[in-house]
Amino acid sequence: MTTTPPQQDDESGESDLDSALVTARRQLERAAAHVDVDDGVVERLKHPTRVEQVSVPLERDDGSVDVFTGYRAQHDDVRGPYKGGLRYHPEVNADECTGLSMWMTWKCAVMDLPFGGGKGGISVNPKSLSNDEKERLTRRFAEELRYVIGPTRDVPAPDMGTDAQTMAWFMDAYSMQQGETIPGVVTGKPPVIGGSYGRQEAPGRSTAIAAREAIDYYDKHLEETTVAVQGFGSVGANAARLLEEWGANVVSVSDVNGAIYDPDGLDIGAIPTHEEEPEAVLEQDAPETLSNEEILELDVDVLIPAAIGNVITADNADDIAADIVVEGANGPTTFAADTILEERGVHVIPDILANAGGVTVSYFEWLQDINRRKWSLEEVNKELESKMLDAWKEVRTEVEEKELSWRDAAYVVALSRIAEAKATRGLWP
Repeated sequence: MTTTPPQQDDESGESDLDSALVTARRQLERAAAHVDVDDGVVERLKHPTRVEQVSVPLERDDGSVDVFTGYRAQHDDVRGPYKGGLRYHPEVNADECTGLSMWMTWKCAVMDLPFGGGKGGISVNPKSLSNDEKERLTRRFAEELRYVIGPTRDVPAPDMGTDAQTMAWFMDAYSMQQGETIPGVVTGKPPVIGGSYGRQEAPGRSTAIAAREAIDYYDKHLEETTVAVQGFGSVGANAARLLEEWGANVVSVSDVNGAIYDPDGLDIGAIPTHEEEPEAVLEQDAPETLSNEEILELDVDVLIPAAIGNVITADNADDIAADIVVEGANGPTTFAADTILEERGVHVIPDILANAGGVTVSYFEWLQDINRRKWSLEEVNKELESKMLDAWKEVRTEVEEKELSWRDAAYVVALSRIAEAKATRGLWP
């Protein structure tokens, strides 16, 4: 196992301007201007504690061997163990993992969870793997990372290209290595082996809660609100279904192939999620179909980008017609676009607040594993609602008292908590 030094961003390079790492650092610097925090703390937070890079050999079903590159970025653990997903995607790299791990640090802090930020994955196309190959790859990855993870050190979770079964294999491999069953080494597992009820739906549920609170804050009525959701995976589908259940009018949803649109409202419950039936959105009856670019520009009250990052950019920010943007995906709005939307008076509820339900219920799962006590789905959803409303109130206070954007306010809450923890613990000489 080798440890790679933190990679520096080249802010002069156009391709890097909207990378997760560059965006995370810029957002940190912007938030720091609104908080009385030592410059040394801010400088430390610009860099991860470490980034592990490992080679992950895989014997294919045909007997051939391929070697993939895996990563685990550990950003900051001043408030507790590193926490964050493992993704299987061809574009996984050290910088992406580092930037995403920074966002996890802020997300845990804004939700007041006793975790820091981590992120990792393997640079591989999961669609190119058979189920057996994915299992072997995951078990070998767990072996390569076992010296830097653990229930009190670093707790991975599912992400793009991984799921509850992936976490079950990962947990089993780690447990075999340690000689005892350790369910708390990962979260997002199936409930039968220590996972939490409601974990898969949690990011979508928290996104819906954030949207509901924003709608109310800006004196809109949920029953009179139109919503468009880009992405109909776990986050987008669950957010759309909840908002429809609560009375909102969801007029458009999309998957990777495009969007369907009905100004009178869609029957969201009848549309299969990506997990239930991949790429099924365009197969549904609707008056109109749109591209994934066009859904972002619909004249709706609330837009929820819940697919991938960097979909709202400087090129299309002026065309965003929604009054409120609720970020269901991680980093869907570039730094430049965020500035444009703020100047236009479009209210952006940031990802580190809106989709924090995933890591929050992961925390609940971690507690359940440590205490060997299972919570009911009702308990999980009740606790998630409570944590989301507490975080919303904290961020709202900063918005009102300092006249900040929602993103800046969320970062102020997070940075204040992290800075206080660092000041209290001090710097090891």
